[in-house]
Amino acid sequence: MITPVQKDEELLNDILTTAEDASPALRLWWLGQSGFLVQVQGRHLLFDPYLSDSLTRKYEGTDKPHVRMTELVISPERLDFIDVVTSSHNHTDHLDAETLLPLLRSNSDLPLVLPEANEMFARDRLQNTDVLFGGIDTGVTREVKGISFTGITAAHNEIDRDEQGRSRYLGFVATIGHWRIYHSGDTLWHEHLVEELRNVGPIDVMLLPINGNKPERHVAGNLNGTEAAALAKVCRASTVIPCHYDMFTFNTESPVEFESACSRLDQACKVLQCGEKLTIEASTGL
Repeated sequence: MITPVQKDEELLNDILTTAEDASPALRLWWLGQSGFLVQVQGRHLLFDPYLSDSLTRKYEGTDKPHVRMTELVISPERLDFIDVVTSSHNHTDHLDAETLLPLLRSNSDLPLVLPEANEMFARDRLQNTDVLFGGIDTGVTREVKGISFTGITAAHNEIDRDEQGRSRYLGFVATIGHWRIYHSGDTLWHEHLVEELRNVGPIDVMLLPINGNKPERHVAGNLNGTEAAALAKVCRASTVIPCHYDMFTFNTESPVEFESACSRLDQACKVLQCGEKLTIEASTGL
């Protein structure tokens, strides 16, 4: 079992000691799988958290056992300072009731930004809890608690739209302070992806999956390491951070391919350990 570089009290202290910093620096912690906590000038954005063992219990004894690789970094109820949380799609590692319900109880008036097409599904999964939904769609920009979100189409494995033509899988470009961050959710490379990303302007940080698309896993796939590096390069991202690995033994990948591809392409990247913090200063970069 992989031990996070920081967890529980140590992680919480690291987050809270800089929470009131008025500088424009961006701080980001990887919480495992596709979960990231972003902090800018005391505001906290939580991307797609999975902070439970619900999938391990659900699939125990099946042909897709979700054997956890990395220890839980923190219990969700301890994150009682979150301004906005996201869910890029309806899969449990991105829309987990055992994570979101404790978060909602610990944070009053916590908005959940998600594909508009998924609101009814999310309402049912969250047991009709009184949650503020910030629904968006491809190309739609919406401001939620001072953070701007633009929907980017995702293909997992296909682009899937509801009867109204709204995307069920999205990535989010979030603008918080002076920073623009792209969290892709789960996606393959598709024909609209680069154009949509270039339309939002320069991106400071890309958060991209690298576990790849292997049919023998019997689950929808994602970008692999080479594709993630290439996407960041073609979109001129200032830096790219890999995710969606080291959580479940049946659906993981090493970041070595990703790092090698970034090196070949001269693309700046940062591989984080679970619980690790990345700080980017506004004037100096990484």
